Amino acid sequence: MIDSLLAFLNNLLGSSNFGKCAITFFVAMLPVVELRGSIPIGVGMLGLPLHISALVSFLGNMLPIPFVILFTRKVFAWMRRKNQRLANMADKMESSTKSKGINLYRGELIGLMVFVAIPLPGTGAWTGAMIAALLDIRLKAALPAIAAGVFIAGILISGITYGFASFFS
Repeated sequence: MIDSLLAFLNNLLGSSNFGKCAITFFVAMLPVVELRGSIPIGVGMLGLPLHISALVSFLGNMLPIPFVILFTRKVFAWMRRKNQRLANMADKMESSTKSKGINLYRGELIGLMVFVAIPLPGTGAWTGAMIAALLDIRLKAALPAIAAGVFIAGILISGITYGFASFFS
């Protein structure tokens, strides 16, 4: 399924480096995939050089983060007003996000950075931004911590993608 989607996007955007970068950028913006999936897709499936794929993935991963921090609470409030089903979904997402950020309190931006940097499912910039929003960490403070975490995750994923031996040699 991913192969057919990438083939469709490749035909739509062209097989130029711009098209490959655009695909990588948009994949990095997706909440679950983020940079952790876009670097391997950019390098392995689209044939981009590692440094280009990592840079484009970083930018794509960071683009939605300020909006997530600014609007998470408003979206959850809207969901609660709309109907009970959406309210239950908002409550579930909020409790899940808060439980992941239970050890993070105001001022503990190192913890937010480390949380975002860990390349495991359920961690990442989107979840880190939701944690920052729900714990009332200001955008001005949270954004650099999340960006540093995404940068570290990018280094780790690049190492995994290329193999640490070839990455450092």
